[in-house]
Amino acid sequence: MSPAQARAFQDDVLNIVGQIPRGRVMTYGLIATLAGWPSHARLVGRTLRYTPGAERLPCHRVVNAAGRTAPGWLEHRTLLEKEGVHFKPNGHVDLNRHLWEPDYK
Repeated sequence: MSPAQARAFQDDVLNIVGQIPRGRVMTYGLIATLAGWPSHARLVGRTLRYTPGAERLPCHRVVNAAGRTAPGWLEHRTLLEKEGVHFKPNGHVDLNRHLWEPDYK
């Protein structure tokens, strides 16, 4: 990924995350795919963690492919529950009910 592509990826990730509606979630992998880099799910996480200003976005609406919240971020689940997101008995977000898949065609 060139520096220009990295900047475009970062902009796309932040734009996508900013659009996730209340009570819905997206996965890192889905965001990477929508940004045009389907094998870069981990880079989505790093982008959200290290980009200045990302803390103003609804980053809590992003979970991993299994619906798990971020390790070490104790408020993650609480923030989602306040928006009406349901969790399965195993502690994972119920992706069947809450996954947001926007139409980006």
